[in-house]
Amino acid sequence: MERSEARGFSAAMSGAFLLSCLLFAAINRHQRGPYMDEAFHVPQAQAYCHGRFLQWDPMITTLPGLYLVSVGAVKPAAWLFGWTGSVVCSAGMLRFINLLFSAGNFYLLYLLLFKIHQKNKAVSGFQRILSTLTLAMFPTLYFFTFLYYTDPGSVFFTLFAYLMCLYGNHKTSALLGFCGFMFRQTNIVWTVFCAGNVVAEKLNEAWKTELQKKKDEKISSRKGSFSDLIRTLQFLTEYLITPKNLVILTALTWPYIILVTVFFVFVFINGGIVVGDRSSHEACLHFPQLFYFLSFTVFFSFPHLLTPTKIRKFLLSLRKHPVQYSLIAIISLLLIWKFTYVHKYLLADNRHYTFYVWRKVFQRHDLVKYVLVPVYIFAGWSFADTLKSKSIFWILMYFVCLLAVTVPQKLLEFRYFILPFLIYRLNIPFPSLYRQLLELAFYIVVNAVTFYLFLNRTFQWPNSDEIQRFMW
Repeated sequence: MERSEARGFSAAMSGAFLLSCLLFAAINRHQRGPYMDEAFHVPQAQAYCHGRFLQWDPMITTLPGLYLVSVGAVKPAAWLFGWTGSVVCSAGMLRFINLLFSAGNFYLLYLLLFKIHQKNKAVSGFQRILSTLTLAMFPTLYFFTFLYYTDPGSVFFTLFAYLMCLYGNHKTSALLGFCGFMFRQTNIVWTVFCAGNVVAEKLNEAWKTELQKKKDEKISSRKGSFSDLIRTLQFLTEYLITPKNLVILTALTWPYIILVTVFFVFVFINGGIVVGDRSSHEACLHFPQLFYFLSFTVFFSFPHLLTPTKIRKFLLSLRKHPVQYSLIAIISLLLIWKFTYVHKYLLADNRHYTFYVWRKVFQRHDLVKYVLVPVYIFAGWSFADTLKSKSIFWILMYFVCLLAVTVPQKLLEFRYFILPFLIYRLNIPFPSLYRQLLELAFYIVVNAVTFYLFLNRTFQWPNSDEIQRFMW
């Protein structure tokens, strides 16, 4: 990092942290007590603070990573600064843990952007800092910086594991992946993603060697025609069933294999992936979740995905391949028809934005979910088009992980999209400075509206004196 870039990064990180501290103070003045899921998380952390490690709220569905880290941070701080009484492990003190995680996420996002795009010499230090600032303020993640939720810590350990994987420190990566798993069980998918990065790299090397042997210039290791895709899948199958290659891959990825094995042992002993209350967290094949994620991504990355050039290219592709797109449309319609699920929480809780998205869009008419198929197809095409700089093996691996982390979820919950979105956004090419500034401005506006609604547009339910607030 050059000196000028280091100064710019320090200024951006310090400014973002200062702004976060001011927002943190405002939110804690307005909402002193636990809110929403904090009603479960805060008492559980306080029980750990008092040494009651066998006490467990059965309504909590995630492992105790957040509470263990909180106690490990708050207790030494309380001893060092002489804090006593109710301030120790108060809701405000516990929320501050996530503010620290957000600072860590800022730094990790910068390091990941630097590592992933290090070969692109055209990217300036200012662009890296600007993209880091933008992703650190990603609205769905940034909002939960100020509440005691698992998201900031989950993102921190997962991004840290990904960074270590890119640097080849696979044992450290697997250990950090375990920490991420302790925050949210579905993070095991991103451990598989890290292992997949290693596998994709070896596959790409072998594929290039294969091309050189055949001297076939028409075959590409990048995204190509449908026949090229079939040829690539054939190569992939042949490579993975060769014992010598399997031994090499196992030797490279054994730390991840051990962690995934531990995960399956946990699932077997626990009787499922969810701890605590399972009645509201049953897995299912909810394929439209992929469509919701693609729409979510287009919304938050519209400067990159929703451009006149993209639309023209899509229409040209549509004209060239009508049969393929017709087939995709038919499959999408069938998946929506047979695999759409509506969780009871989605219909019952009017504090979440998803409640209004569902009511204002999908419940307008029974046919709306089918009418949106062309939008989903464009979103999927534009999403894939921005990843064309990655190898076909990386794209296949990411897509498998994306399906694994979204499709089994019955509840439409924007928080579940945070990690797949960030990993996608980190890996697309740097856009023009204008588009970066537009994206940052959009995030600032969305955050401003979100916090305004949360702090000032409160309401009450009938037969309840509790103040309710709008949130993601």
